[in-house]
Amino acid sequence: MSYGGGLGAGFSYQKFVHFALEQTRLRTALTPHPSQEKFKFIKANEDNTVFNALSFSAPKIRLLRSLTIEQKNSVQVLDFAAFFEPEYDLPIFCANAFTSPARSIVVLDLNPLYDTTAHKDYREKYYRNFMPLIHKYSELLPWGGKITSESLRFFSPIVIWTILEPTETNNHVLYSAFMDYYKAWLELMNGAVQEISKDKIDRNKEAQHKYLTWRAEKDPGYPLLKKLIGENFAKESILLELNHFWTISPNMQVMMGR
Repeated sequence: MSYGGGLGAGFSYQKFVHFALEQTRLRTALTPHPSQEKFKFIKANEDNTVFNALSFSAPKIRLLRSLTIEQKNSVQVLDFAAFFEPEYDLPIFCANAFTSPARSIVVLDLNPLYDTTAHKDYREKYYRNFMPLIHKYSELLPWGGKITSESLRFFSPIVIWTILEPTETNNHVLYSAFMDYYKAWLELMNGAVQEISKDKIDRNKEAQHKYLTWRAEKDPGYPLLKKLIGENFAKESILLELNHFWTISPNMQVMMGR
């Protein structure tokens, strides 16, 4: 399978999506989400732009969805996220990247369902074993700069937030990090134990709703979607994120200085 047509020979974020879907299917059965039927017919407004949107669900996964936008020799965008059912308090996988010929701006994380500063038990439960990941990539993918305290609440101790030149070497490192982080997320899924307490499930639902409301209200990707796919589809995509988990992630607000 070829992944060409991007800013560098052979580079495309479709490669990231393909890896994630392949690895997920090795562990569980993916079923197309209803939103996929709606968005698969979207055509970009510009002839040199390719828009791909996919969404699935699985026994433990409430929604796994990807969005890629590719403008030949200009811009590539990746927005990939996966959410568990509220019976599980596991982190949310998010990978967001904006690449131009000059630079790549990336956020890669297992977003915590609960603030890891306030909930140290949650931090210990889900991130202690994965701290070697951030040590592995902290020099290869250096910290991108100051982010807001609001954003920090939704990021984990192992978050990668970086700005780098889109060289072949850096692209390879980024893909390696994506693979490592996604396999870590799948490892959590494999060991997940379903919650039976209604109170705890309700708290998980509330935490997911807070996260998704933040996504919908602070989404900086709307202008880009509006330009590429038109105002009507762009508005629908924003609303669908809160109700059906679909939009460009607000992790991108970090990239855009918001």
